[in-house]
Amino acid sequence: MGAVLGDELGFAAGVMISPLPIIAMILILATPRGRMSGLVFAAGWLVGLSALGAITLVLSGGAGASGNGQPADWVGVLKLVIGLLLLLLGLQQWRHRPRDASQAELPKWMAAIDRFTPVKILGLSLVLSAANAKNAGLTIAAAAAISSSGIPTDQQIAVLTMFVLIGSLGILIPLVVFLIAGERARNTLSSWKNWAALHNAAIMTVLFVVLGMKLLGDGIGILIS
Repeated sequence: MGAVLGDELGFAAGVMISPLPIIAMILILATPRGRMSGLVFAAGWLVGLSALGAITLVLSGGAGASGNGQPADWVGVLKLVIGLLLLLLGLQQWRHRPRDASQAELPKWMAAIDRFTPVKILGLSLVLSAANAKNAGLTIAAAAAISSSGIPTDQQIAVLTMFVLIGSLGILIPLVVFLIAGERARNTLSSWKNWAALHNAAIMTVLFVVLGMKLLGDGIGILIS
């Protein structure tokens, strides 16, 4: 189990380092009902990652993700496809990066986030966690890798739980800081938001390339073994 968890850390870190969801959480915490809205956003995020990971575990187990102690060939193909997708997203991110990082623009929906109802905040968190191309790809790859490891079901669930928790630290840390420090945390959170917005393109490009190359390597390794 320890070896499988170690392999999952890279995927979890890739989900954790998600500038736009982190910025969204900080903006939500700055709204009049920030405490409750932040809890709703965190709950939706955890549910989204957990549900997608659990569905992948079930489907992968039914499809025979592990055979003779080795991952099935289709797991290698899946990792190749997701790896290529991440590399293409990295290329797109790099080509459309702002020439001047200080002029980087945030999505227009963020300007209206203070008017979001709890239902909209929940929907936003589900989209950013389970429907985001990077996070969805990494979660599917992670869950497929867990299923193909051959460890018992209870250990698979434990590893997936750790993956979700580590992958959620990016949004949970600002929430915890706000819950503990309250209004005193606003300046700190604001500086985090500005830093994430400024370096979003560079961070995402590096993540896409590094994780894409890792998945390509994993996929090739499975197919030729």
